[in-house]
Amino acid sequence: MLIVVPVTALYAGLYALFLLVLAAGVSRQRRSLKVGLGHGGHPPLERAIRAHGNSVEWGWPMLILLLAAELDHTSRTILHVCGTLFILARVIYAVGLSRAAGASRGRLIGSALSWTVIAVLAILNIVDFVRTVLVWVMTNRP
Repeated sequence: MLIVVPVTALYAGLYALFLLVLAAGVSRQRRSLKVGLGHGGHPPLERAIRAHGNSVEWGWPMLILLLAAELDHTSRTILHVCGTLFILARVIYAVGLSRAAGASRGRLIGSALSWTVIAVLAILNIVDFVRTVLVWVMTNRP
């Protein structure tokens, strides 16, 4: 049986490219500052490292939830909205963090939007599970 998940594949690919852009920024700064490990006391490098690391940390849960929702036949429109908003949120967050280590509008908006997308996908997956269980219970009653 062939399983096709084009929406998840699209956003996994786009997100991977975004991570490569962030990783290239870290590598570029490491090379110019001659820092092989850590941030060497350079705040811009530290922010670039955290922007990349934070994006890696939050990307996995979203992609797994997106995949589960797609496998559960969630509307492709909803999946595209979630995928697009999540990538936009992570870009906003990375830009906000790259500009300032402290609180910033970009970090706030990016975090809030990322958390919202993850919460929506989590709830959609839980609701689908409950619906599936209820259907099973109703069709298998004595």
